[in-house]
Amino acid sequence: MNFLAHLHLADISHTSLVAILAGKFETGDIDNTPKHLQQGLWLQRQIQHLTETHELTKELLQKFPKSLAHAAPTIIDVCFDHMLAKYWDEYHHQSLEDFSANAFSAINACNDLPQELLSLATQVQQINGLVACQNRAGLNKALASAAQRAAKPETFKGAEECVKKLDIEIEIAFRTYYPQLMAYTRLWTRKTPAEYL
Repeated sequence: MNFLAHLHLADISHTSLVAILAGKFETGDIDNTPKHLQQGLWLQRQIQHLTETHELTKELLQKFPKSLAHAAPTIIDVCFDHMLAKYWDEYHHQSLEDFSANAFSAINACNDLPQELLSLATQVQQINGLVACQNRAGLNKALASAAQRAAKPETFKGAEECVKKLDIEIEIAFRTYYPQLMAYTRLWTRKTPAEYL
């Protein structure tokens, strides 16, 4: 998942960093989840829908070979996190190191999180994954980790090489799409249904 992007979007929209992450793992009825997570879950679903349906991300998906078609959406998520980490200073006033430390403090202090999220957060924190993703080696480790968590790891075969070839296309898509997503997230925050506030 695009762990860093979700944390960043929550921060710039002044919503819960933890809740927006939980949305990747809570797929049931929002009304049946803890109240303090509901707005973040709703926001995450808006973010997911826009990302899946936006022309820029659809065009980028088409650039991947058929052998990576199944894994491509996850690969793009990981690559967008890499781009955000790489150019972090352009998107946030705080250093990535400080932001990462604050984010994990919030995660560790929160109750009622999905176990899968807790496990993933622990892994990312142990390897300082948000900061490490700034460089190519960190990106490759993140891709390998995503493959290990996948139901069919073999669908990621050749991901590193493909991402390297598509580096310019991925960066252009990220730099064009992500500012739009930031704006939409701020708008959605103001339009969150009252029952989720």
